[in-house]
Amino acid sequence: MAGQLIVGLDVSSRARAEEIVALLDGQVDFFKIGYQCFYGADGFALGKDLLRAGKKVFFDLKLLDIDNTVEKGVAAIAETGATMLTVHAYPQCMRAAVRGAAGSDLCVLGVSVLTSMDDADVAEAGFARDTAGLVALRAQQARDAGIGGLVSSPHEAEMVRTIIGSHMAIVTPGIRPAGSATGDQKRVMGPADALAAGASHLVVARPIIEAANPAAAAKAILSEMNTGTRFA
Repeated sequence: MAGQLIVGLDVSSRARAEEIVALLDGQVDFFKIGYQCFYGADGFALGKDLLRAGKKVFFDLKLLDIDNTVEKGVAAIAETGATMLTVHAYPQCMRAAVRGAAGSDLCVLGVSVLTSMDDADVAEAGFARDTAGLVALRAQQARDAGIGGLVSSPHEAEMVRTIIGSHMAIVTPGIRPAGSATGDQKRVMGPADALAAGASHLVVARPIIEAANPAAAAKAILSEMNTGTRFA
């Protein structure tokens, strides 16, 4: 169960990131490094050090560029031994990422629709579909591109699972355990419900790293997860 929980190191200090990793030792061994940590806390070097220490690392970089740039960037991340990497779920981008990851164990994830967005945000961005429709389209395109999985809201996890089948990962942010604030997330769900809906991995940051006792917060989330596992 612990392998399905990914803790987001959304901090700007390497010292704080390392402190969180140490506090969670023995409970969590999978960590996400996103923009804040990558740029503010020397996250690339931190990620490589975590990998050398036997941890799993998810570089949440949401790559999107011309095909050659994406392919070469993904290949560089694959060389680190990272477990997961995000790209935006545009068909050309995903196909380029698959080429870049070829021959490695890197699981490339396509980001469908950010969990901070709702139907109004999707419409404002110019898409002629609602959130669920856009996620469904991206899921089909991700499956056809042959990438490792998708990042999507837990609210779309069940639908995505029916489209991509059981072999691809579904990584869900927007996880909020009982009693926690939703913050800037608009499509959230509890840990057990997200797993029951079809998620394979849960990303949790603020409810753990901003808790007075991060280890206790992680333990409580793992306990909630134990009541809802469907996909392992």
